[in-house]
Amino acid sequence: MNTNVQTINKAAILAYAAATLLACVLVASRASADEQLRSETVKFQDLNLSTPAGAEALYNRIHAAARHVCADPFGWQPTVIACVKKAEGTAIGKVNQPLLTSYYRTKTGDRTGPLTANR
Repeated sequence: MNTNVQTINKAAILAYAAATLLACVLVASRASADEQLRSETVKFQDLNLSTPAGAEALYNRIHAAARHVCADPFGWQPTVIACVKKAEGTAIGKVNQPLLTSYYRTKTGDRTGPLTANR
């Protein structure tokens, strides 16, 4: 009878150790993935950014690229949303076109981002 108790305890300890190791590996792989800078080039030479249609088309391209680079294999939606918002804001700030910035702010309701479009 004493042997069974020891066997159960060893099995429980091994199961706990395996679960802990798996959790550590998942956290480490997630942290490693976050440290890698992911990017995607969005081309817009074909667009006229001085028109609302051109600004909208470029925003749609930037949004699609942001969703692509921010895709999360673990499905953690809040992480993806924050990543997309940051990627879009950064890209739109780099393009620095007034209509695009205005469209972005109207579309997202974001009035706090440090976007620069003063032309």
